[in-house]
Formats: sequence, C-alpha cells, structure tokens
Amino acid sequence: MPTASRTYWLTTSCRIRRKDQSLRIEREDGSPVHIPITDVRDIVACESVDINTAVISLLNQHRINIHFLSHYGDYAGSLLTSDTSTSGQTVIAQARLAGDPSASLNIARSIVTSAAANIRRVVDRKLLARPVDVLEASVAESSTREELMGAEGTFRRSAWAVLDTRLPEWLRLNGRSRRPPLNAGNAFISYVNGIVYARLLSAVRLTPLHSGVAFLHSTMERQRHSLVLDLAEVFKPLFAERLLLRLAGRGQLKPAHFDVDVNQAMLSDSGRKLVVQTVRDELAVTIQHRALGRNVAYDELLYLEALQLTRTCLEGTPYKPFKIWW
Repeated sequence: MPTASRTYWLTTSCRIRRKDQSLRIEREDGSPVHIPITDVRDIVACESVDINTAVISLLNQHRINIHFLSHYGDYAGSLLTSDTSTSGQTVIAQARLAGDPSASLNIARSIVTSAAANIRRVVDRKLLARPVDVLEASVAESSTREELMGAEGTFRRSAWAVLDTRLPEWLRLNGRSRRPPLNAGNAFISYVNGIVYARLLSAVRLTPLHSGVAFLHSTMERQRHSLVLDLAEVFKPLFAERLLLRLAGRGQLKPAHFDVDVNQAMLSDSGRKLVVQTVRDELAVTIQHRALGRNVAYDELLYLEALQLTRTCLEGTPYKPFKIWW
C-alpha cells in the first residue's frame, strides 16, 4: 500500500473546504487546519462532515475516498472516486472464479476457517479448541455458502461467550447485537469493525479487483461491498476482539467512554477518540513478514491480502487467507 500519503481520521464534526491544492478542515472548537492534498491517502469520518463540490472535485482528481461511520460505528457509506484500479481482465477472472461453485466454495471455506483460527488465537486457544474442531468438521461437510455462514455463526456464538469470561461485567457482549448495539462491548466491536471495513475498502480499490464480486458473502449485496465483507472476516479479530481485551485488561476503557441508554449503546466523544487513536496506532505497528522477509505494517497486511486474492483470480494460485502468526 502506498506510504507517501496517509489516512486522516475526523473524530469531531467539521467542515471541509478547498484552498488551492489543500484541504481546509474547519472545526467548531479550533482554528482551521490546512492539509496538502498530496499528503492524503483517504479519509475516515467518524462524525458529521460538511463538504462541497469544490472539495469533491479535488478529491476525485487525486483519487481520495472518504468513508463515513455512523454514531454506532456502522459503515454508513463512502464517497468514492470515479477512477479506480479495477481492470476488466481481472474482473472477468474474478467473476469466473466466483461463478465456479467448487472453486468459490473452497475460497469461502478457507475464509471461515482462517477467521476462526484468528479468533481462537486472540480470545482463548484452549477453550476454543473444541469449537474450532467442530467448525472445521462442519465446514468440510458444507455444500453451500448458507451452510458455511451457519457454521460460522455457531462458532462465533461460542467465541463471544468465551470472550465474555475475560471481560469485566459491564463490557460483556451477552451475545452479539448490532444496529444499534445493546451494550458497551458490542458498541466497541461494531465501531472497530466499521473502521476495518473502511480501511479494507480503500485497500481493495488499490487493486484490480471488483469490490462487489465475493466468495462467502452474497454478490447480490447492494448496500455494502461483498468482497470487502469477505476479507474483513479474517481481519476483524486482529483489531476488534484483540483491542477490546487489551484495553479492558489495562483498565483504559471506562464506562465514561460509552453512552448507554435503554436497548442501545454507543461510544461517547472521548470513547471515539480513544478507539480511533488506538486503531490508528495499531495499523502502524510493524511485523516481520514471513514470506516477504521485511517489516510490514498491519495496514499493509490488508493491501497484501487483496493482492493475494488478485493472484488467485489471475494465476490460479491457492488462496490462503491471513492468519495471525505472532
């Protein structure tokens, strides 16, 4: 993934205006900030943003996308540039592979088992050993994507129950809930998952792949990018569950970081800033890549994953989804 520019995170309501070849970020509680357009790779807006056509024109010219998250952390949508790296040859190969029932199901199986392996590694290797074995047996017997999703759902419920045993009572999920999350733990998971989705969408759009042609999730998904949903499955544990356990264990997450009401919860202003900063720091962490023999940032792992799937579509190389190895 290109490193000459970077992602900008907007955690407070603001207005974006154009000033020559720069973006002018105007916040209600501070002086304007000028950002050279060449310094921006993409933007993640965690609060409401006011933009005009002059800004859109500049962003489109430099292929800069803006991703929007709702108050609850759900992916609300993106302002995507008209120019992409998608190539017809790759999309045809991708569609052909996705249309092959056997090949597509094999990729979907690998996504489900790799995601489960990552969850087990993050949450509890011992207590989730048996649920992983059950999942793998179910995956091997599954003949449709719906059966795979069902097996994955059963495993996830076991994983969330184990996760709760490692969290303070006020942060426990008590089952997964979305739109809106019912409690603080679910609010955290949803918000981080929304960020992961946005970052993966940027990564996929840097490759020749089409974000709407998927292998596990339905290609008929109209409001979200199905391929991004596929890839997000294997990366969500690295950020969501892992960071929830870390921040809870260190006592960094407090009830004040959440606004909890009857049957709904969301991060407070201070909570959003804490979570965004934590994820930003984590995306910049580097590890020694076993195949490349060099250090790569977590953020680059997302791009490398999309590139690997590109090679699978074009060259027929087996797809081996990301697994946490450290």
